[in-house]
Amino acid sequence: MSERAYDHDRLRQFLAGEAAGEGLSRRNVLRMLSVAAGLAAAGAGAAAGIAHAAGKPGIVKPLPAELFTVRDTNAETNWAALRGTGYHTPVDRFFVRNHTSTPVLDPARWRLTVWGGGLRGRPVEFSYDDLRSLPAVTSSACLECAGNGRSYYGSQQGDRVTGTPWTLGAVGAARWRGARLSDVLRAAGLSRRAVDVMPRGLDPAYTAGGTDYGHVRRPLPVAKALDDVLLAYEMNGRPLLPDHGCPARLVVPSWVGIASVKWVGDIEVSDRPLFSPWNTVFYRLFGSAYPPGGSAPLTRQPVRSAFEAAPGAAFAAGRGHRLTGRSWSGGGGVRRVEVSTDDGASWREARLHDAPRPGGWVRWSTHWHPREPGPARLMARATDTSGATQPLRSVPNDQGFFFDAVVRHPVRVV
Repeated sequence: MSERAYDHDRLRQFLAGEAAGEGLSRRNVLRMLSVAAGLAAAGAGAAAGIAHAAGKPGIVKPLPAELFTVRDTNAETNWAALRGTGYHTPVDRFFVRNHTSTPVLDPARWRLTVWGGGLRGRPVEFSYDDLRSLPAVTSSACLECAGNGRSYYGSQQGDRVTGTPWTLGAVGAARWRGARLSDVLRAAGLSRRAVDVMPRGLDPAYTAGGTDYGHVRRPLPVAKALDDVLLAYEMNGRPLLPDHGCPARLVVPSWVGIASVKWVGDIEVSDRPLFSPWNTVFYRLFGSAYPPGGSAPLTRQPVRSAFEAAPGAAFAAGRGHRLTGRSWSGGGGVRRVEVSTDDGASWREARLHDAPRPGGWVRWSTHWHPREPGPARLMARATDTSGATQPLRSVPNDQGFFFDAVVRHPVRVV
């Protein structure tokens, strides 16, 4: 079954009340949607309340201002800090997306339980050593929050949306090492009846608007779980740090970041469709451009581009400058990037420094020779191997996901 057909089928099953898992009925989901709508009307992200109550961002690693912009329980990478760093994002500047706070877990005491009606037998438990004893594979892949670029709905298009006001720094590429999720599932006794797989994180339960949504969890179709998904325990050649999922996390290439659940403690394998708040209330598209019941759960990321320069950066007039950036897409490798230095009046093709690869990004560069002092706006648009190109305007949705429009990056010529 294709991903599009799977999404359509799951949306139909959800709207028909055929949900499975933890008592999640359609009535309960509709109630949660009303809570989410109330939060939207209040205009405050739910994560903000948690962060303010804790008095700290709930992140373990250092967050120097030259590398990160802290946003409630999250840390956004500053794009200027990536210039010259190579293909893989250094761990010390890889973004952090937390729904609550980072747990600090001991790998020696950690256990992963795989259970559910999609197995041939009883639940199976894996230790950290058990996981590392499985065949190891390495994969380079980008991870990205579905809300990356959300702030531009308001600042660039005048649309009102809710959620963490990311610019474009909620993305990073790393070299992940771990066991194939398919190997873990088969070792646990995966049966032919299996339909969905749902990992659950060990971070604190997420509460918003008086509703306890429980631990972060989000189902995957078994076909995706058996394809290219890793249960990773290393990042860029070293064991995962707490903020990035230690002891183990999922890496789901090309899909929205919420699918790559961190701090995995158990995986439910079901012979029926599974649903959770993270594919019903959250991480779907709601708004006037979408059906009354919302879109199908979000999966593949759209095309995006970013300059490796700070907003408002200064460039000397009458001199040549090398502009650099990166572009990526969940729909395929990026095959072309065009850059405009005159606010979109003209475009020229940038030089790509990486081959297109699914699940990854390309670095690019171009030269600019500004003549007159004054404000300027740089623009970059990418096209992927599926033919998708960044538009000049993104279709808005209530929760501000999937901003894919060309970003107008402000700079100064002095």
